[in-house]
Amino acid sequence: MEQRYYIHESSYVDEGVTIGNGTKIWHFCHIQKGAVIGENCSFGQNVNVGNNVHIGNGVRVQNNVSIYEGVEIEDNVFCGPSCVFTNVTTPRAHFPVHGVYAKTRICEGASLGANSTVVCGHTVGKSALVAAGAVVTKDVKPYALMAGVPARQIGWVCECGKRLEASLHCECGRKYQEKNGELSLCNSEI
Repeated sequence: MEQRYYIHESSYVDEGVTIGNGTKIWHFCHIQKGAVIGENCSFGQNVNVGNNVHIGNGVRVQNNVSIYEGVEIEDNVFCGPSCVFTNVTTPRAHFPVHGVYAKTRICEGASLGANSTVVCGHTVGKSALVAAGAVVTKDVKPYALMAGVPARQIGWVCECGKRLEASLHCECGRKYQEKNGELSLCNSEI
């Protein structure tokens, strides 16, 4: 079968890896055993994808990101340059965990800004946006705009990425409603 993805010659892909059509893996990357990568993804320079990590379709991972075992990334997620994932809640060099990792999930369409950190064991909701340098220490609601250390919700964002004003109507045409502290899309004809 014809290879329908691109791997730069300086990168390493272990055996037992699945890579979807149209995916590009650039300079100095390492994709480890058992990783599953979807279609039309892009991995910038110096990206490490750990053993058994699952990554959806259309994911963009910028330079210098390590996605460790225990992290799951859904479709159309953006991981900014040097964003950080962890996978052990109480790491100790002299007490290795031997494959017992906290689960972290980044939901469809979410964006993680440059140098942001997602502490393991949390979920970043659909289309949420984590600002550059923010540190996520708890679950993030869908469409939430998070900033600071630790990250706190400072607003809402549209699926298109624009910050929503009080009306919860985006200039792109999408309209949202807030109920019980959760945001939902009102119209889906966009």
